[in-house]
Amino acid sequence: MKPIVIIGTGMAGYTVAREFRRLNKDAPLVLVTADSGGSYSKPMLSNAFAQNKDAQQLVMQSAAQMSEQLNADIRTSTTVSAIDTAARTIDTSGGRIEYDKLVLAVGAQPIRLELKGDAAQHVLSVNNIDDYAAFRARIASSSNASPVRVAIIGAGLIGCEFADDLAGAGHAVTVIDPNHRPLAALAAPALSEGLQTALQARGVQFRFGTVAEAVHQAGPELQVQLADGSTVAADIVLSAVGLRPDLRLAHLAGLKTNRGIVVDNAGQTSAADVYALGDCAEYTFADGSGHTLPYIAPIMTAGRAIARTLNGERSEIDLKPSPVLIKTPSYPLALIAPLPHTVASGTWCVETADNRTVCRFYDADGVLTGFGTSPHDNAIRQTLLGELGKKAETA
Repeated sequence: MKPIVIIGTGMAGYTVAREFRRLNKDAPLVLVTADSGGSYSKPMLSNAFAQNKDAQQLVMQSAAQMSEQLNADIRTSTTVSAIDTAARTIDTSGGRIEYDKLVLAVGAQPIRLELKGDAAQHVLSVNNIDDYAAFRARIASSSNASPVRVAIIGAGLIGCEFADDLAGAGHAVTVIDPNHRPLAALAAPALSEGLQTALQARGVQFRFGTVAEAVHQAGPELQVQLADGSTVAADIVLSAVGLRPDLRLAHLAGLKTNRGIVVDNAGQTSAADVYALGDCAEYTFADGSGHTLPYIAPIMTAGRAIARTLNGERSEIDLKPSPVLIKTPSYPLALIAPLPHTVASGTWCVETADNRTVCRFYDADGVLTGFGTSPHDNAIRQTLLGELGKKAETA
């Protein structure tokens, strides 16, 4: 009997495996991963410094423990070089594997900036547990500097989370971004300003309206050269400009791709019995538009639906709106961003009461299509979710 094969052992891959095993205890299951296969929460990578947690402390279960728990064959340190959807095989560094059904949970890769300078190769990014370990090692090796100066390129979600976390751990942080406020693509201006004020109170500095062009070695320190002619001195430079879905295997397999691997309502790709979810997948909405959803709630929802489909019960992925929780303890945020193309014609409405800021976004038709709040709790999140899709006068 051919196994179900899952490529990737991040949150997406392990979610499908767990959910499938709840439904089917015996069908052969193989997971293939290029890393060590440990189970950990990727969102924890950007808020572990202040807690002084090293990489091993973030790993909840080893590959061996996951193998026993899932009754699965987990092949670690194994890379995939080809997928043949007609023959239903994958070629790996450990040999060829036949599959009955295949799941791609290969995630996304950091966007690499084309930086100039003799130290551009020293710019780090953190996208997995090994990256985090390397980042901590670099911080430790710079501990003779007091505090360690970290330049973060990018004031989006990950950049702001790392800025808050590193500042909370006592490091000196400078954030560089071409926009004029943090979380510019996600949050209402009022919430961006609140976050900026909170981070600045922690000592975080911002360089807005410019970009990093080069990184040079200047003795023991790095000099980040900005487009406006200024420089930022740092011991470490961290790039947090975003992620791009990993499409390498999808291209090799001839799957339909756009920004991500295009999947239907059940998570199936353009090839029969090949599925994708998580950061690598592009979901099609009711209006026909495609979106990548690199967040926890869509991963869990897709994982449960795909598991049922793998077990013989085709199930559609019911993607309900779910707020993104920004892990910035100095100014915790929950938000659903409006679609970018609606921002120019819509309006943010701001309400401040009881030390809470609530921002509602109404599109050109007066319909609530986005919101954000800080601080937040389940009650306010549920209230705002209940208002989504309603006109202002009935909200």
